[in-house]
Amino acid sequence: MKLRQEDGAANYEYVTARIRSRRASLFDESDYRKLVRMGPDEIARFMEESEYEREMNALGSRFSGVDLIEYALNENLGKHFDDVLNWTDGEPYGYLARYLRKFDAWNVKTALRGIYSESPPTEIDDDLIEAGELSDDLLGQLVEADSIESAVELLAGTLFSDVLADAYELYEESGILVPLENAIDRAYYTNLYAGLPSDPSRAEELYVEFVEAEIDFRNLRNALRITLSGADIDPAEFCISGGRLFDETELRQLANNPDELVARVRSSTYGEELEDGLDELDDAQDLVAFERALEVALLEYSDTLSSRYPLSVCPVLAYVLAKEREVDNIRAIARGREAGLGPDEIETELVIT
Repeated sequence: MKLRQEDGAANYEYVTARIRSRRASLFDESDYRKLVRMGPDEIARFMEESEYEREMNALGSRFSGVDLIEYALNENLGKHFDDVLNWTDGEPYGYLARYLRKFDAWNVKTALRGIYSESPPTEIDDDLIEAGELSDDLLGQLVEADSIESAVELLAGTLFSDVLADAYELYEESGILVPLENAIDRAYYTNLYAGLPSDPSRAEELYVEFVEAEIDFRNLRNALRITLSGADIDPAEFCISGGRLFDETELRQLANNPDELVARVRSSTYGEELEDGLDELDDAQDLVAFERALEVALLEYSDTLSSRYPLSVCPVLAYVLAKEREVDNIRAIARGREAGLGPDEIETELVIT
């Protein structure tokens, strides 16, 4: 993703019109019902007849099966987000550029996880998404790094430099990646707030609400992971500032009492969206199901914000989330079918609104 200077007048009306067209081409529930009953080769043929046609044809001579699907998905994702950036001018461009750095965060965490698990560089590279700001050269060096320390050193001068340097000592003490992954998330969300005016317009207020919801859901997920794992970790150390639902003190108290934590969420502004997921969490302590409920709720919440004020960056960010989920769903289906999973098993892994 090549960034340019944020210049010109905001062109919300033009961008949201283009976004509506792109959203209309996203796969829907009926498409997923077809895909979960196909093998990898059939999925590839289905994609060749969809808006993934260009990528499938371009890569078809070099890859096949799930590999072809994976590479086509990643290329298509990068292309769409580059297109949206190219359409956007002024204020929304700055917001969108900062938001798309989420894929830099994804790529850095993917590289660290691969190095930690001693995965081959080719396997790590397969899971990278070329939709962020980090250069191909740097990403190539990251996947080839021979240690976590080397990877952290390679990221000097990037958005994640200072926080990773600070978190590396905790990583060495604990031997787990959680401190590094949380530091990456903190750096990303801090950057999202950068440059916001002290007296925001209504469009800017909705951008803030959108970011706050993402932070709240991430803090909630992290707190529940720590609580249900039984690990001796202070949840407050991993609280990301900027949300509305928790501060560090509240998160520490609530994470030690899952029932109170769930009750707090039920009574919050997100309670209605998360009702089904909270019920599952109460019934079975099923964190995986609850995390899927969080993703569904964030998609629905982003659409709610978009409808409140269409001439804002919210419809654009909602599209980014929806496109990202589509790619994740197709990838999960292809990998599941390759592994021999049945349609019902795969459907439980999908995030569909």
